[in-house]
Amino acid sequence: MTEVSLPAAFRDQIITMLGEHEGEAFFHSYTTKRTYGLRLNQLKIPPSSKAEQTIQQLFDLRPVSWCTGGYYYDEHFRPGKHPYHAAGLYYIQEPSAMSAVELLAPKPGEVVLDLAAAPGGKTTQIAAKMAGSGLLISNEIHPQRAKILAENVERLGIRNAVVTQATPGELSSRFPLAFDRIMLDAPCSGEGMFRKDHDAISEWSPASVEVCVNRQWDILQDAVAMLKPGGVMAYSTCTFNRRENEEMMSRLLNEYPFLRLVQEKRIWPHLQEGEGHYVALIERLTSSDDILNDSSANSPRDRSSRHSRRTGRNDRSSRETKDVSSSWKTFLAWAQEELPGFKAPAGTPILFGEALYLLPHSESYSLNMDQLSGLKIPRAGLHLGDFRKDRFHPAHALAMASAAQDAACVRNLEADSPEVTSYLHGDTLTIPDSIRGWCLVTITCGEDHFPLGWGKASNGQLKNHLPKGLRN
Repeated sequence: MTEVSLPAAFRDQIITMLGEHEGEAFFHSYTTKRTYGLRLNQLKIPPSSKAEQTIQQLFDLRPVSWCTGGYYYDEHFRPGKHPYHAAGLYYIQEPSAMSAVELLAPKPGEVVLDLAAAPGGKTTQIAAKMAGSGLLISNEIHPQRAKILAENVERLGIRNAVVTQATPGELSSRFPLAFDRIMLDAPCSGEGMFRKDHDAISEWSPASVEVCVNRQWDILQDAVAMLKPGGVMAYSTCTFNRRENEEMMSRLLNEYPFLRLVQEKRIWPHLQEGEGHYVALIERLTSSDDILNDSSANSPRDRSSRHSRRTGRNDRSSRETKDVSSSWKTFLAWAQEELPGFKAPAGTPILFGEALYLLPHSESYSLNMDQLSGLKIPRAGLHLGDFRKDRFHPAHALAMASAAQDAACVRNLEADSPEVTSYLHGDTLTIPDSIRGWCLVTITCGEDHFPLGWGKASNGQLKNHLPKGLRN
């Protein structure tokens, strides 16, 4: 592999940081191959399970030392093309990027924000650690990236996440002092991407670094406003310079004396097997001269109600409430027959047009639609299904968030069977005439069966209900 041509200013920056001897070792890493990684979805695959062993053997995986469930693979395996990827059994992720959520260490039941979340690597890692309990808000400002984020949340079967498409300021006005943990994977100059994306090299300059510094500072101020006293925030970048990393954290601590630096961690490509990452863990102290203005004036309940008055929204009309109640009862009746093992997570049923969602809650924080009023919401929690001509049609998200044992009817396929290829292509499958109604189509991995999507059985055929955008 030939050495990448690096900007002179970047080379000078690295020599200043590392010295000439170590700097040359760093530059030599650009003559070696980039790393490839995947992280098993522990919402579906427990550690040491047969399914984990099957995937390890299939792709000849090697463990990533800083991430439980993280693995290296060789490029030629292409696990993103395997049906197990469509089943949400893993997420393709650069290994060093796995370090940030490990440091943040979210827990079940907490209220967590992933502020710049697309395409979803850190969100899906956070969700696995939350184990379906608590509230996760995953935000992405760019529409197309927010759509990809929502698709990855759906593919991995996450039940307790709301995907928003908002500016940090729009969120901080609605969620002051709200979050136990915040993940901010900040938009950065991308120096850690040089080895795998040569376009990132041509886009880099000292001026672009300063643009990123200013943007990061603006985002950080909104992030601080949303962090609870006693809460922690992980700030990460995939860049090497100190301006966007250590110096940014020094500025933050000087500006907000109620913050404390808990830990900093760097991954260097010449020292570890990864493209490079920086993570800082920041705690908001509980002593109380830290509160922004008056805490009672900044509570989520008060702020959201003021926002509700500003936008002219009142409580839902009795007609809307009746519609939601009727839709929820229809879903429960459908689930009792077709998905009897499904246990709905904590949340509130809501309707978006004909679409029924379950808006997630945590024990300490009940999210309400007034707080989301005026925001673009690509995914308002778990999409249960849609009502078409007064009939309930289950959503793909519900299939992915279910287990094979939940369904009354399961059509299981072997991973290497032609039927799997046909199903993922959108084809109708042939089945016994005796099977009727909605079937959960699953795939075997180890000793378990994992959902791929829905089919509806009638007259010896299983009509394919995989969303058209997911077919290949």
